[in-house]
Amino acid sequence: MNWNRDCVAIIPCFNEAARIHRVVTEVQKYLPSVIVVDDGSTDTTAAEAKAAGAEVIPLPKNSGKGAALRHGWQRAHELGFQCVLMLDGDGQHAADDIPKFFDRVKKTNAPLVIGNRMENPGAMPFIRRCANRWMSRRISKLTGAELPDSQCGFRLAHLKTLLNLPLRANRFEIESAMLVAFLAAGKKVGFVPVRAIYENRASKINPLADTIRWLRWRAAQPPPLRGRPVIHPATPGL
Repeated sequence: MNWNRDCVAIIPCFNEAARIHRVVTEVQKYLPSVIVVDDGSTDTTAAEAKAAGAEVIPLPKNSGKGAALRHGWQRAHELGFQCVLMLDGDGQHAADDIPKFFDRVKKTNAPLVIGNRMENPGAMPFIRRCANRWMSRRISKLTGAELPDSQCGFRLAHLKTLLNLPLRANRFEIESAMLVAFLAAGKKVGFVPVRAIYENRASKINPLADTIRWLRWRAAQPPPLRGRPVIHPATPGL
């Protein structure tokens, strides 16, 4: 895999004018192609992203993270990319961790690799840490796989595989839906330890509305699934 040629970074964001320029330029140290999906921002997010060298897809209204990601995937497909690296536009993901994803794919050929913040979760706000662990346990029980961080938005996916999955989630439940869909299809999923950067800023997650959406999504899932093994960095022989 020639990552510079075959992989594009996709960054969905909403009102991240203060951070998106820095996020794009840091990502470009590892991937020259960056697509920013501006999910109906009311600030200068689109202009800042474009000034940093990203291609910008402006959505006319806020449609949710899942909907924004699907727009990015489709554009990546139109441009002929084979893989997509997804990360958030608020600066919580460290671009220096990107090579870990490439290395995991090289060693395991997993079509989905997810960042694992839970090996060193001290920087994560307490409520988020508890919610993530609770959701990860629920998804682990559903899939029969050990999933240390089911909610991390920092992930690398094989695009053709991704587009062939029935993913219709529009908002933050997209992370869970993507993970379950890959495992239900019998695809390998890998995890790599990543650093999470949290600053004093309000989360875009609506605790009540997004929790209700996630619970409705979970209630609609079929009985426990049994997909292919989850690959962790400590797996012997990898």
